[in-house]
Amino acid sequence: MFNSKESHKVAEQISNSSNIIGKGTVLQGNIETFGNIRIEGKVVGNIKTKSKVALGQSSHVEGNILAQNAEVEGELKGNIEITDILILKPTAVIHGDIITAKLIVESGATFNGGCKMGVSVKEIKIGENGTAKTFKPEGAKAV
Repeated sequence: MFNSKESHKVAEQISNSSNIIGKGTVLQGNIETFGNIRIEGKVVGNIKTKSKVALGQSSHVEGNILAQNAEVEGELKGNIEITDILILKPTAVIHGDIITAKLIVESGATFNGGCKMGVSVKEIKIGENGTAKTFKPEGAKAV
């Protein structure tokens, strides 16, 4: 089938992809991706990515988030688990627990819930054709 060099190249191309849920869009269901995802609309469901999640100012997410990095400007009703860095911008509102290695909270951001920092790195598993693919985030270290 594919040798390891080819499969590594395919995985790299997939992780460089970007996804956008535009303002005014409502999506119901879970999202799993290897690439970055930016949300400006509303998502009702869980979000899982090997890369970065960016929640824009107009975003509204009802569900849990699992990602390597995240930047939040909108509203999240659910738990968020980030393996590397979570940035809460001044307009961020989180109703749920935060688990992250590193947290940056800018003045004005609010969250109601528990917060655990410096936790060991969790592998993010993305299902593909019924089988789980596991990739450890690049550069992340256990603290």
